[in-house]
Amino acid sequence: MKDILLHTRKLQAAVKDFSLEELNLAAQKLAAIIEKRNTKAQKDQEAKKDKLNKIEEIKQQLKESGLSINDLDAVVAKRRKNTPRPPKYSIKDSDGELITWTGQGRMPNVFKFQLEKGKQLDDFLI
Repeated sequence: MKDILLHTRKLQAAVKDFSLEELNLAAQKLAAIIEKRNTKAQKDQEAKKDKLNKIEEIKQQLKESGLSINDLDAVVAKRRKNTPRPPKYSIKDSDGELITWTGQGRMPNVFKFQLEKGKQLDDFLI
């Protein structure tokens, strides 16, 4: 489709059966699409400019307060660190391998089979 619209001869061949009214209607619709794209591009450019201005304001505030970007990184890094939950249940499978489970997420099949045999989940508490 793209190479048809951007190549004059291919475009002429594609619209050769169109009436003049249909061509004018298509031109109007294409002009409307172009106008929307231009408006969106301008809004995106303004939003980008606003974002950059806000970043500069924040940098200036950091400079005035005596803080640096590294100080913020240290705070953000502390919040992001997720410590894994300790296992809550354990069982040995048929191969003798110890399988642990935190009680979160999908239950391992080894536990499912034991529960189907009538055991209770509390039997596997660590």
